Amino acid sequence: MFRMFALCLCWWRLAGVFGESVSVMEGDSVTLNTDTQISTDDIQWKFGANNSLIAIIKIKKQNLFTIDDALNGRFRDRLKLDNQTGSLTIINIRFKHAGDYKAEITGVKLTTKNFSVSVYARLPVPVLIFNSSQCSSSQYNCSVLCSVVNVSAVSLSWYKGNSVLSSISVSDLSISLSLPLEVEYQDKNTYSCLINNTISNQTTHLDITQLCQTCPGPPGSQIVLISAAAAAGSLLIISAVGIFCICRKHRKTDQEVENQLEEITYAETMFIKRRVHKSKSKENHQVLYGQVMT
Repeated sequence: MFRMFALCLCWWRLAGVFGESVSVMEGDSVTLNTDTQISTDDIQWKFGANNSLIAIIKIKKQNLFTIDDALNGRFRDRLKLDNQTGSLTIINIRFKHAGDYKAEITGVKLTTKNFSVSVYARLPVPVLIFNSSQCSSSQYNCSVLCSVVNVSAVSLSWYKGNSVLSSISVSDLSISLSLPLEVEYQDKNTYSCLINNTISNQTTHLDITQLCQTCPGPPGSQIVLISAAAAAGSLLIISAVGIFCICRKHRKTDQEVENQLEEITYAETMFIKRRVHKSKSKENHQVLYGQVMT
């Protein structure tokens, strides 16, 4: 029994030293509770490693006020005090308000309560995109890309039903994440992409029939270029065939003309020879006749 009491006492002291962890989303409000009812106690709220004073409650004087100028006005118009419990509420919290808070309660004895506040960004809804750059040549698979932008301290995961297929985590600030998934067009299973952090999550379900499309053909400009090239090639072939036929026809015509000229030349030569022979015979006949008359 004594050991159990000692363990509880140690845990209580450690909780007071290390503080209560509180997680909140950016833009929300969070209340740091003192878990006490104040009557004659005074409370001072401090922030950060330097214990900068940001709020004071003085019960005897019925004074509750915040110090707006503290830390260059970091908490101006964002703090609210409860005069019954001394709890501190931070309104519309931002990343700059994350850190360590301390409540010093002064009464019969000094009591300190610590808080460690973590602020998380609101999670975007994952966006699913048909990844046409990974089109499969078999045309049986669909490639989908799940993407989120400007996130930090999150995990991005693909689920098949309730089972995790793949996951990626990041702790850096303001980066983009993408996680691919390849499924068959005829797949009837349920797929979803989930982004989560310590306190929240967002999910987008995959509709294969709506998102997945068959791989697109070449763009219109490429089709025009291909058609033009094909037409030019066909025209070139037709022109070459035409030129060949014309050249062949001209060659045949020239050969025929040459043959005709050879025949004409030969005919004229033979005709002239026959005429010359006849004239010589006539002249010889006249000469002989002249000699008889003498």
